[in-house]
Amino acid sequence: MRRLLPSLVLPFLICAGAQAAPQRPSADQVLATAKSEAAEQHKNIFLVFGASWCAPCHQMEKFMEDGKIRPILEKYFVMASLSIEEEHGKHPELNTPGGEKLVADFGGQDAGVPFIVILDEQGQLLVNSNRPVKGKPNGENVGYPALPVEIDWFIQMLRKTVPSLTEPDAHTIENWLRRASP
Repeated sequence: MRRLLPSLVLPFLICAGAQAAPQRPSADQVLATAKSEAAEQHKNIFLVFGASWCAPCHQMEKFMEDGKIRPILEKYFVMASLSIEEEHGKHPELNTPGGEKLVADFGGQDAGVPFIVILDEQGQLLVNSNRPVKGKPNGENVGYPALPVEIDWFIQMLRKTVPSLTEPDAHTIENWLRRASP
């Protein structure tokens, strides 16, 4: 019996440990939560696709978490983020399940990260961070808006999707980005 007990307990512990490991929410779950909050709050959704290894993604996070910027973004948007392309950083386990399909659905396949989309309350695409570029049918992803032309497109994205964006809020965002640009 003593020999049998360890052989029964070990598989149980392995299974219990696997069940206890936190599951990453799927892209569909993240989007469903964001849509629910957006409908309740009558806001659009600001969705960022990023990766842990990506320096511009870290810049985007710093921008979004800034004490002056975060309240402005949250005034107009429900914020959400998904991890994709984590295999480039050798950690595919960090990918949000379904994130690659969703980024492709929103026009970001092969666009790189960060890739930003603004959605309406129902999750329909209003605009993405693919800036129109002559000769490129799908445009060019601005990612983290650092260059003047990228900042201009980012501000256009905001103005297009949030008609109620106040001039002071737009100027705060634009000035922050221009001061942070190289």
